[in-house]
Amino acid sequence: MISESFSVNEKGHLAIGGADALQLAAEYGTPLYVMDEDAIRRTCQSYRASIERFYEGRGLVLYASKAFCCKEIYRLVASEGLGADVVSGGELYTALQAGFPVEKIYFHGNNKTVDELCYAAENGVGAIVVDNLTELQCLNGLLERMDKHQNILLRIKPGVDAHTHSFIRTGQIDSKFGFALETGEAMAAVRAAAALPRLRLKGLHCHIGSQIFDTEPFCHAARIMIRFMGDIRRETGLSLGVLNLGGGFGIRYVGEDDPAPYESYMQQVSAAVHESCKEQEFPIPEILIEPGRSIVGSAGATLYTVGALKEIPGVRTYLSVDGGMTDNPRYALYGSKYEALVCARAGEKPTKTVTIAGKCCESGDLLAEGALIQECAPGDILAVLATGAYNYSMASNYNRIPRPPVVFVRGGQPRLAVRRESYADLVRNDL
Repeated sequence: MISESFSVNEKGHLAIGGADALQLAAEYGTPLYVMDEDAIRRTCQSYRASIERFYEGRGLVLYASKAFCCKEIYRLVASEGLGADVVSGGELYTALQAGFPVEKIYFHGNNKTVDELCYAAENGVGAIVVDNLTELQCLNGLLERMDKHQNILLRIKPGVDAHTHSFIRTGQIDSKFGFALETGEAMAAVRAAAALPRLRLKGLHCHIGSQIFDTEPFCHAARIMIRFMGDIRRETGLSLGVLNLGGGFGIRYVGEDDPAPYESYMQQVSAAVHESCKEQEFPIPEILIEPGRSIVGSAGATLYTVGALKEIPGVRTYLSVDGGMTDNPRYALYGSKYEALVCARAGEKPTKTVTIAGKCCESGDLLAEGALIQECAPGDILAVLATGAYNYSMASNYNRIPRPPVVFVRGGQPRLAVRRESYADLVRNDL
């Protein structure tokens, strides 16, 4: 199996976090998102331990909410001592509704609205990560009217190409996010922020992309950012104390994926930070990281019921399921690869090559092409693995299809975290 969250039980069935997938499908219906809570907690603990080990506890792990956002995941990561990275008013609202400690929330986004900035400042978020000069001036003006001060970080583009899909590269100069180093824009932003009376510039942020397997781009970005912090001190006298290195650590979606162990990533990046600080004669800053996919992605699976099997001789066999791009748009968007299996025959060798098709009225509504699975028939339960990140959070109601529920499994025992949407939910806001 591609993840410790998945196993084959004594019945030969797929188990997710120790719970029988067939029993989960029978109890909660399909499509169904299932999350292995124990695996999520172990990953949170591993990241926290790495901050303690490599930075002597001077740092914070921020869960990147966009990967998977609901009240239960905020309760879980808060209980493990993590902070949270939010990118919208909706994510911030969800975190606050879950009782998340607001001082450990960092608010991101390249085009935050006035309402969102006010909402974040009114609630006292730990920091707002400012993306551009327009936002910088707007935020200071809002704080003047509110008679408040606000901690901020500046988002910097370090100029690192992480060699991922073009849609998820964010660190290069041609990106909608952040201030560029090469053009002098970043230093100008530092000077502007330092001059604004309502803003407390605490540090810098960078993020080079997502689903990155190689550790060197992260190390390179860390060296660039420390060098820039040294330049800031030399040119302005400001000694910034916080460096947020973002996230983007890859996970295994299919067998050939080979992500670096997170411990190895943390150790190598830490070495780059310490070496660069020594070269710059700069005090080691508080280090923040923002893992999202790597916390929840491998811990999730989606269960479907197989419908029609349509064989086109000499072309392909379509296996249709009762979900599709509405609950997982990543194949349609990025061509993302997944592994699938028939839950009742999880221990058997896969022998059938199929294209897994969704039920939407779109030719591009596919979950996989050339997928090798076990023999199956209509009514079987199919699992697509490693769907814990960017599936539920990107789900839609296209074709007026209700979004699936989410079940968390802890110690083999399931519990409902998000209810299945009803048809009534679909028309709730219609007039």
